[in-house]
Amino acid sequence: MSEQFDFYDKTSLKSYNLDESMRYQLNMLDSLDVFTRKHCENVAALTVRLCEKLHCTKGFTEYCTICAYLHDIGKLFIPPEILQKPGKLTDEEFEVMKTHTTIGYNMCMKDLKLRPYAAGPYYHHEALNGTGYPRGLTKKDIPYEGQIIRVADEFDAIVSKRQYKSHIGISDTLKILIENTKPGEDIKKSDALSVIAENTKLGKNNPLIVRKLFKVVIEDIEYEIYLTLNYLDNLKGEIQRLKQVDKYYRSMEKTKSKKKKEYYLNGMNILFKKDETVENFQSVLEEYKKSLERKKKDINTLYHEIKVIKKLRV
Repeated sequence: MSEQFDFYDKTSLKSYNLDESMRYQLNMLDSLDVFTRKHCENVAALTVRLCEKLHCTKGFTEYCTICAYLHDIGKLFIPPEILQKPGKLTDEEFEVMKTHTTIGYNMCMKDLKLRPYAAGPYYHHEALNGTGYPRGLTKKDIPYEGQIIRVADEFDAIVSKRQYKSHIGISDTLKILIENTKPGEDIKKSDALSVIAENTKLGKNNPLIVRKLFKVVIEDIEYEIYLTLNYLDNLKGEIQRLKQVDKYYRSMEKTKSKKKKEYYLNGMNILFKKDETVENFQSVLEEYKKSLERKKKDINTLYHEIKVIKKLRV
């Protein structure tokens, strides 16, 4: 048995009951490859929650969510050998990859229904300190939605690359975002002429949005702990059930009475669940016990993860 945990619960997203015209924009995702589409959905789901933590209005949150859904739509026209390359891109390949921002922007501008959301594709890789792309804009020129989507995009990209199945170790991802939020770290000497002096005090990410991301992640860890505790209760119940089966089995082995043997065997069969048998129930019981211990360790690790995140500073 295993407990599945979804990093991106879309309950909040669904609560906005996107109308028919908005569904049109979301249908654009059907043309994307599976990985990119999932990434767009994840970034949108996270964007909703960041907007809520930032106390954005419902209207802005809906708008920002659609922008997030469409932020990578330009990847439709990036060659698959570059888009799906498992290793690091060459400088030439990266230049091609960067064009997905302007391609996505142009796609939106050419479609009246998509035009209002062109900011999603266009600004999500701009950095507050002017080191982003496609235009190298600085904080004053980067719309708030672009700043929010950038943080959601960066977080999901790292999470997806590391293939997390749980929030165990997620603080390491947040530390990467913190590094990208620190001022001056990424500005090379060659950039100094084009970056206003005050921007050297900025990092790539908006620190307020990153702090709100911490809150979202902590909530998710607490929810994962809650689910795992419920799973533990279920495991304990299964263990107790099979312990009772084991008692019947040991009693059956000891008695010489045929009638009593049948009695104990009937008791075992009543307690058995699908695919459990007299021959395998003990191995199933041992697996439950091992799973129980693993999950207990996971819970302790998740509580520790919360402590680590609460100590992080942006």
